[in-house]
Formats: sequence, structure tokens, C-alpha cells
Amino acid sequence: MIPLGDSNPRRSVPFVTWAIIAINAVVFLNEMGSQTRQGMAYLQGFMMVPREIVTGQDLGIPTHLEPVWLTIFSSMFMHANFAHLAGNMLYLWIFGDNIEDRLGHLKYLLFYLACGVAAAAAHILSDPSSMVPTLGASGAIAGVLGAYLIAYPGAQVTTLIPLGFFITIRTLPAWVLLGFWFVFQLLSQGMGSAVGGRGVAYMAHIGGFLAGMALLSLLSRRQSGARYRWHDDY
Repeated sequence: MIPLGDSNPRRSVPFVTWAIIAINAVVFLNEMGSQTRQGMAYLQGFMMVPREIVTGQDLGIPTHLEPVWLTIFSSMFMHANFAHLAGNMLYLWIFGDNIEDRLGHLKYLLFYLACGVAAAAAHILSDPSSMVPTLGASGAIAGVLGAYLIAYPGAQVTTLIPLGFFITIRTLPAWVLLGFWFVFQLLSQGMGSAVGGRGVAYMAHIGGFLAGMALLSLLSRRQSGARYRWHDDY
């Protein structure tokens, strides 16, 4: 199922979401301009390698950032191909604006990065000895999806649904679409597909999604508590 848009209104302009999309696009264009053997070897130095993060050392794949854990952030803005970029940015475009509207611009930026770190941690823990470079914004965006599920489960999402040779478009509640997405990640991970076969880090998606749910719940409780204390003092 592919989301095409939601009916959830927002009150503010999602500057941070747009900026993240723009940065990802610019980085991808730079990647496309480096499609030589030397260029690709250089780009690998900005990708996250689990074993290098665990050991804190460059273990064969050149790392251009010191300390090495900074590649967790640089890899968060890189993509393997146009389909990888387009799919991630579509989800961020549709669901990110409402979470930014709910949290505010700065908190949303910190939230996004924190979800990306949580996703990286989940991926590393699933295979700490891996020397396979990883890249992509999907872990951080999974956090946005998890937050959206908590905040707006009943929001209506226009969804493209492939049914064999047929394609239909339906309006689904967010909890159905996002629930299906999450269950698919769990099943794929359970079948041993993480960073194998098709090279998808499903555990990063799972970790990011759960982190987004937890962080949004925590931040919402704090905001509610702050409002209560303000009225109490008054």
C-alpha cells in the first residue's frame, strides 16, 4: 500500500520537514554526480558500518568523519537510488508536517534525529559484527510514522493499493495503513530478511517506529503536565 495524501489539516508551515526533504535531495544529487569507482569509495566513508560504530574504529572502509559515530547522522541523509529516495520522501511529505505541527519546529527536528539514532541502534544491535555499510532516512521516517499512529490514528489517508494486475485507490484510517506497514516490517524481520536478500534493514524500521511512538507519548504527557501546572499556579 502506498500513501498518496492525508486529510489531516495543519496550523503551521512545516519548514523543517521541507528542509529535510531538500537536504536529502541535494545529497542524492551529489551522490549521482559521484558514480565512479573512486567517487563511490569516497561516499562509503559517510555511510554507517555497524562494527565500526561498536568498536569506534575505522576497520577497512574509509571513514571521513571523526568520531566514527557521526556517520549515524550522515548516513541518515543518503540514499541508494532514486526509488529509495522517492519512497522515503513521499512518506515524510505526507506524515511529517502534522508531527512537526504538533511538536513545534525545534522539537520536531530533535525528535527526527533521535528516531534516526534509535533506528541505527536497533540495526546495530541486530548484527553488531556487520561490515555492510548502511544508509537511508527510513529509520528516522519510521519514527514519524510511529508518532503519527499515536497522534492521529483515525486520520484518513488516500492510499494506492495494488491487487495483482489491478490497482485501486481507497481512503483508509491511518491506523490501518501504518499498522499494515509495521506488521510487514515485523514479518520481514522474522523471516530473516534484515540486511539480506534485498538488503533492507528492517530492524532499523522497527526500532525507529517504536521510538517514535514512545517519544511522542512522552512529549505529549509532558505538554499535558505543563498545561496542568500552569493552570494550577494560576
